[in-house]
Amino acid sequence: MLLIFIEKITNRVGYTLNLIFKDILGVQYNITTNKEAFANYKGPKLSYSKRRIDMEPFIFSKELLFETIIEIQDLDFFYYKDTPSIFKTFTKDTILPFDIFAATFYFVSRYEEYLPFIQDKHGRFRYEESFAYKNSFLHKPVVNIWAKLLKEKLQKIYPELIFKKHYFRYYNTIDVDSAYSIKEKGIFRIVYGLFRDFFQGNFSECLYRLKVIFFNRRDPFDTFDYQISLIKKFKLKTIYFILFGRFGKFDKNISPYNKKFHRLIKYLCDYAKVGIHPSYDSFEQDEELGIQIKELFQVIQKPVFRSRFHYLKFRLPISFRKLIDNMITDDYSMGYSDMIGFRAGICSGYNFFDLEIDGETKLRFHPFAIMDVALKTSMQLEPYEAIEKIKQIVDQVIAVEGDFISVWHNESLCERYQWKGWRVVYEKMIEYVSAVDRTPFEKEFGT
Repeated sequence: MLLIFIEKITNRVGYTLNLIFKDILGVQYNITTNKEAFANYKGPKLSYSKRRIDMEPFIFSKELLFETIIEIQDLDFFYYKDTPSIFKTFTKDTILPFDIFAATFYFVSRYEEYLPFIQDKHGRFRYEESFAYKNSFLHKPVVNIWAKLLKEKLQKIYPELIFKKHYFRYYNTIDVDSAYSIKEKGIFRIVYGLFRDFFQGNFSECLYRLKVIFFNRRDPFDTFDYQISLIKKFKLKTIYFILFGRFGKFDKNISPYNKKFHRLIKYLCDYAKVGIHPSYDSFEQDEELGIQIKELFQVIQKPVFRSRFHYLKFRLPISFRKLIDNMITDDYSMGYSDMIGFRAGICSGYNFFDLEIDGETKLRFHPFAIMDVALKTSMQLEPYEAIEKIKQIVDQVIAVEGDFISVWHNESLCERYQWKGWRVVYEKMIEYVSAVDRTPFEKEFGT
């Protein structure tokens, strides 16, 4: 049992210590504010304060975790043992030359997204605005790396201290923005597509569309049998996020009332978990999220607990409060659609801390590290380059025994249009992670 001394217990402190010691390091600990009790304790101990109590391992505390305000922070960026670090300290007694707890909280709370920032065209926080990107370490799960450094320090001092063993894990997640490219779109959208291709002189595509419509040729976006074959072959823990909103400029899936679409969703439920993909328009329409969750529930006849925002269009903290209000327990939106890496600096699941109310919630974030669109469209990588980038990210996660979550779309596996040649990227990624992903986690993955 590790005893931790702090001068004052706050919501931020309690949340951060729990994340580091319980969730990531898996070590039992208690907190005390009693200096005498701490000094008399004979077991492993650590102080987090302005000064060392006795001869115990000590981490100098900055002010961040003892505040409730939200303001621009002086981050004091530097490198420690080749690891990017912030909140540098200068006390000689400290076992780490930075406030690891303040640094962790700054990243996982997404503190910088509560401050003023320049939005992109969809009103989102831009990866270019992030401190990690500006300082060239977005590709590193720094929170997990820092926790590992702290573990190594404590193990040297207290070899009897027991840490829970963690394992690298892979979550295969797929967004269904548009289940079909041609089929089931309704007569108006089908005719519009035919005329558009015809007047653009794309006659081969017109012929292809006609074969899909009238001669039962497989729709190009219907890659689900292929996905299921890989799920079964590699025993992949998979989640499908279904766009179940009404048609709009950025919401172009099949009608949520389409019976064939319903059969597809039920088919996916046989091999994977299914979550909601809240529509782009639901960002502005308060009741729309609840409607979409309810209608998806009516199709799958199972509670809908998981979510990822379409276009990753969300705003802290209000978007996630809406999820909580609608009984969502797990969100998979924490990442970027136009750059790979670790938006919150972490590759482990953790609870959402609402900075405005200064409190931890029960909503659990599951950060993803790569998205197909980021690799192909934004970063403009060739398939062989994308494979290498993915491996580099995976290696970072393996090194800290974290969770690697990827985001693909059914259309990006169609081997047509701009996605020709990209199935091999998906397959190579799965082969690479499956070589190390041998630890079952059915209990945590849930039902």
